Amino acid sequence: MAFIQSFGAAETVTGSCHFLQLKNGPKILIDCGYFQGHGEEQTFEPFGFDPKQVDILLITHAHLDHVGRIPKLVKEGFDGKLIASRATMDLAEVILMDSAKIAEEDYKTALKKAKRSGNEKQLRLPIYSTDDAKAVFDLTIQYAQYNKSIQLAPGVKVTFRNAGHILGSATVQIEFNEAGVSKSIVFSGDLGGQTDLIMPAPTVVKQADALYIESTYGDRDHRGLKETVHEFKEIIIKTLNNQGNVLIPSFAIERTQEILLLLKQMYYDKELPKCQVFLDSPMAMRATQIYTRYHAELNAPAKKLLERDGTIFDFPYLQYSLKNQDSMLINNVENRCIIIAGSGMCTGGRILHHFKHRLWNAHNSVIFVGYQVQGTLGRKMIDGTESIQLYHENIKVNAQIHMINGFSAHADQSDLLAWINEFEKLDRVFLIHGEPDKQAIFKQVIEEQLHKPTHIVKYAEQIYI
Repeated sequence: MAFIQSFGAAETVTGSCHFLQLKNGPKILIDCGYFQGHGEEQTFEPFGFDPKQVDILLITHAHLDHVGRIPKLVKEGFDGKLIASRATMDLAEVILMDSAKIAEEDYKTALKKAKRSGNEKQLRLPIYSTDDAKAVFDLTIQYAQYNKSIQLAPGVKVTFRNAGHILGSATVQIEFNEAGVSKSIVFSGDLGGQTDLIMPAPTVVKQADALYIESTYGDRDHRGLKETVHEFKEIIIKTLNNQGNVLIPSFAIERTQEILLLLKQMYYDKELPKCQVFLDSPMAMRATQIYTRYHAELNAPAKKLLERDGTIFDFPYLQYSLKNQDSMLINNVENRCIIIAGSGMCTGGRILHHFKHRLWNAHNSVIFVGYQVQGTLGRKMIDGTESIQLYHENIKVNAQIHMINGFSAHADQSDLLAWINEFEKLDRVFLIHGEPDKQAIFKQVIEEQLHKPTHIVKYAEQIYI
């Protein structure tokens, strides 16, 4: 009998990794992502399965918590087929090469300190190198197209459908025969909402014996997009008019592109005070180019901008800070600038450099525009910490801290319920990608409103389909 085990994203948001064993069929892995926040140490732990035994890897989308352990998987023996959308693989290359580079740089820094203290033998090697990341793209890769089935083995097929989360994101439906009975398992991946600044709404699925669905925001609804955009504009305008600066820790993929789109609209609508806008993230710049390349997958408003201007994101106030010296030159701009930099959860990246120079100033604002995992610096700041430690300095948090959840690329509770309700046949629901307290709320709502048996998946738990 077929069974599934989740070796990540079980009673936690990150680390997506789901192992499907079909009876007399291929061993299929759905995602292989990085753990973030409090659970980051799990990233370095052994897999709960033998990577050499995995036949097929399906990738739902390119965020680090869905692809970040793939180089480790390959390094430890995976040599099967990888299936994903073409846009996902282009974005994954950006994400994985950046992740490997950061790991190598952090190791070099730590090694210098360890040598000075004589503890270099105790130092842990990076999880993988840039060469390991490159090896991912030497695998046999098959590019999935939305709504077109791919045969995995006799009697086994997979269909990718647009999840509306980020560029290239997909919901995957695996259909197979077992003892003469047709069965279907759906993995939602991360789902987008019904309204988004760039992406279309997620495609519905009609049938599943089992649905593995994300539950990041299963406990609540986001603010409406209209109200969210109004709040964002209000903070930007007020801060700039007060001769302050706006710092936006932003995820390189999706969120950065949404923010650029909004600022461009503000500029052409004459709502944006005169300022300098810096995109200070090489990874976000590369991702933005990929979004432009695959513009056919974006929603109608984004396509219209391209037709009108020849560009989706560029406008006169926008400057790109590609090199480190470009980033450092931003320090010379005393006021009336907007700085968009990674990382989105403030776990590294150039945003920390800007925090050091501007977080102490009460005229400035920090706008968080994405989910902050427990244990990250971003989470500590929105939870109200009065100071942070950066580069061996204690930095006072005097800037105004704003959390705007309405930009989330994740579906909220109402979006998730509406998507589930589109199933014409659905036997069981399994909750993944969520914090336990939020999952408990979502489980109760699904069972009361949709009358579907719902289970919160535990780590490595065997669930038979």
